[in-house]
Amino acid sequence: MSLPTRANLAAALAGLLLSSAMLLPSPLLAQQSVQDQLPEMGTAAQSTLSLEDEYRIGRMVMRGLRDSGRMLEDPEVGEYLQSLGLRLSSMAHDGNRDFSFFLIRDPSINAFALPGGFVGIHTGLLLETKSESELAAVLAHEVAHVTQRHIARGIEAQGRANLVSTAATLAAILIGAMAGGSSNATMGAVTAAQNLAVQSQINFTREHEYEADRVGIGILASAGYDPNAMYGFFETMGRRTQLGPDQVPELLRTHPVTTSRIAEAKGRALQYPVPEIQDRPSYALIKERTRVLSTPAGRDPREYYASITANEPDASMAEVYGKALADLMAGEARTAIVTFERLLEAHPEVLLFHTALGQAQLFAGDTKAALATLEHARELAPRNVPVTVRYGEALMQAGRPKRAHEVLLDLFNNVPPSQEQIRLTAIAANAAGDVADAYSYMAEYHIAGGDLPLALNQLELALSVPNITGVQRSKFNARLKELREAMPRERAKLERSSAPDRPAPEG
Repeated sequence: MSLPTRANLAAALAGLLLSSAMLLPSPLLAQQSVQDQLPEMGTAAQSTLSLEDEYRIGRMVMRGLRDSGRMLEDPEVGEYLQSLGLRLSSMAHDGNRDFSFFLIRDPSINAFALPGGFVGIHTGLLLETKSESELAAVLAHEVAHVTQRHIARGIEAQGRANLVSTAATLAAILIGAMAGGSSNATMGAVTAAQNLAVQSQINFTREHEYEADRVGIGILASAGYDPNAMYGFFETMGRRTQLGPDQVPELLRTHPVTTSRIAEAKGRALQYPVPEIQDRPSYALIKERTRVLSTPAGRDPREYYASITANEPDASMAEVYGKALADLMAGEARTAIVTFERLLEAHPEVLLFHTALGQAQLFAGDTKAALATLEHARELAPRNVPVTVRYGEALMQAGRPKRAHEVLLDLFNNVPPSQEQIRLTAIAANAAGDVADAYSYMAEYHIAGGDLPLALNQLELALSVPNITGVQRSKFNARLKELREAMPRERAKLERSSAPDRPAPEG
């Protein structure tokens, strides 16, 4: 017998990747173990695809998504999603690995889990949720896909993995789908290219979807959210199927929500007590921020909020915040400042109002007021990511790059940074004349993106800068040595994974 072809393997992984999601509240429940819900996976999946391999594939796909411009990289939104996601993943079996939660600019209702703990949520799905528990249910489901190692188990069922072709296929399908890949032409091309046995793959994926539902509900309940939110979101999505084929969410095109799946989720949710919780204010605020930031090019973000303009007292706090953000995006910074000041006066504990006011003041050209607003916010919440990033941006605009570098470096050294934070730190260092440090930060930026050769180049440039200190030289050389030792291992791994498929010995 011969092993499955590379195309079939990549297609199987693509099917698993596109398995959609179904698709700080106080923890009112004691943490409940989900260990007894887990299947016995043995060592086959681990030997087929290691955790290191999974991370490598996920990182390669992430680079493609970032390069495509589809990621919505906003400090406030990113901080909220990451805090929510990590609260859930900390309750999962094997949830101590690194997880990264991010938002994709796409109006379709979908979500996906990449190998290596990268979880993507479409803007359309976030806006479709009606409560924080529903959003948490989506993330819990995707966390379960990762911790259950569905990608590795799918490879074990299909054959040997090819890391390069797998990552390239996943990235191409994701980016293609976001560019309108739900069309018959795109789906036909993918199907033809992959030579996929459709029915068997659907059946295989459904098995994993049911398992992610079961484990995800346990994670959801353990984190203190409403376990009924998962089947509730199923039912909401299920009703969309009655609206016609053009209005069916992408989530349901790949993995239909069946009555039996809803019933099983409902039955499992009944095993857990329902906590008395209320959504955090940040959920509704981030939802409106996402709505404004994901407004398509050429559209006025104020259109959505036109109906509340004349009757603002009846609007919710989140709608007022969204309307002010829309004004800011439309160039009406002074109008936005008045609204943000009123919100901040009524709710001084909400950091989102501090950063929004600081941004508006900065856009209006009142740099002094912006610095005062953000310095006060930083006193309230030292090393808060959005506050620090916005303060760093204000310092840069005020012509104080040296101070911006100090502030951003303190955050960099104490809080795991996103790639965008690393890039901003490099820009501040370069503007401050700290050129060698700027090169070293860009090396870290490329390491985070998985581009080791480019990182190596940046460190060599850092070492070539005249008059660097002995401490800098030692630090750069140590990092350079680590990279040079890692690169042969990385290259050998990729070369092995790219080797042509060979027939298995007959026996």
